[in-house]
Amino acid sequence: MSDANNYKQKYIRMKFLKNDYVKFGIAALIYLLWVIWLQSYWFLPGLIIIFDMYITRKVNWSFWKKRGVKNSAVVEWLDALIFAVIAVTLINIFLFQNYKIPTGSMEKSLLVGDHLYVSKVAYGPRIPNTPIAFPFSQHTLPLTKKTKSYVEWIKLPYKRLAGFRKIKRDDIVVFNFPAGDTVVIQNQATSYYSIVRDSVHMMKEIARYYKRPVLSDKEYYSKARKNIWNRFDMVVRPVDRRDNYIKRCVGTPGDSLKIVDGKVIVNGIPQKEIKGIQFYYIIIVKSGATLSDRVLQRLGITDYQRFPGTPHIHAPLTGEDLEKIRNFNNVLEVRKDTRLGDTYDYNIFPSDTTYQWTLDNFGPIYIPKKGETMIIDSTNLSFYERIIGYYENNKLEIKDGKIFINDEQTNEYTFRMNYYWMMGDNRHSSLDSRFWGYVPEDHIVGSPRFIWLSLNRNKSFLSKIRWNRMFMVIR
Repeated sequence: MSDANNYKQKYIRMKFLKNDYVKFGIAALIYLLWVIWLQSYWFLPGLIIIFDMYITRKVNWSFWKKRGVKNSAVVEWLDALIFAVIAVTLINIFLFQNYKIPTGSMEKSLLVGDHLYVSKVAYGPRIPNTPIAFPFSQHTLPLTKKTKSYVEWIKLPYKRLAGFRKIKRDDIVVFNFPAGDTVVIQNQATSYYSIVRDSVHMMKEIARYYKRPVLSDKEYYSKARKNIWNRFDMVVRPVDRRDNYIKRCVGTPGDSLKIVDGKVIVNGIPQKEIKGIQFYYIIIVKSGATLSDRVLQRLGITDYQRFPGTPHIHAPLTGEDLEKIRNFNNVLEVRKDTRLGDTYDYNIFPSDTTYQWTLDNFGPIYIPKKGETMIIDSTNLSFYERIIGYYENNKLEIKDGKIFINDEQTNEYTFRMNYYWMMGDNRHSSLDSRFWGYVPEDHIVGSPRFIWLSLNRNKSFLSKIRWNRMFMVIR
């Protein structure tokens, strides 16, 4: 008797769940919660579509399938594929996405070939600026070099949904490359702005060499930009279609930051010790001795070079590596490579010769905070020029030494977004905020949570897999 009752209850539950109105109610509830999360009630008419899909069935929303007849296997596969593409696209936009580490700028915290689970809900997912795009492509169609994978018929303003938390200092963050708005197709590995500065520097050097009159920076920059746009294929990308980068956030909105001898100091407090941070060192080996490749690789040191004709080595080392190597009997001395850390480069932010900072000695700088008003003048405009004129879309002009924003003379500016300072843990081999400045909040993609796969490109077959890094939590 009990078996019959159990069967009856299961039958009633199954019948209840198969009821069209029940399925509509569940789908409508999920959709309503999504609309509330979006905070955009223009999507409410979508309930009419859901009602028709489950109840009235007036429109065949799966137009590629015929109703009331058995469809071919090809159509069924097509239906499954379309559903999968839509589902994965929505998951990538609102929940999480995969990110593969392409360069060594975060070594040894993260390695080239690490595949990361990047949470979109941690800081809140963004509504795409360009919602119509080819699936699973960032900015370029597969098998092409410059064909856009997105269309700009519909361009949406920046909007971020509610997340679980805010970005904290020392978080590792995935974000869109701030200097990736303009790209030289023939040289995508180098920032357009760096290419322009290199061109300006070369024109100045040529003028000095041939003892020609040296023009103003404004004239040189105008010539350089015009020359680059005439010679190369150029593309301008919206925020959500710029390359994804990953760095550690070392400064948050409202912070004052400086770097002294390679140590980041925020609001007067040195950054906490992070195991993966490394700098380049010169390892001086004793005369007649050697330091074998096997020993270095056992320490996880792979990106090193030997000085020609000597046993000495140039290598990036963490603090832990440094202490171990200094204690080797065959090592005479280990010293920091000051050529990298203390050499001025005109590409270093803010690319103003007034501030001849270096990778290891930089700042102080202030990181802008949303709603905060700052006095601006000729002494600090180079820090905030790109924020005012580009990120926050104002008309910025300098006339007779006076600053005009949206055609009004002013000496102050109120920031409309929060900004962040991002740096790679591989401090002497990272293109980061020290070169391209602040990262706006609308560029933030998400928070990497763990490594789900790690592949060593220098190995083959199953030996490529770094099993010890599988499902490692990112800190």
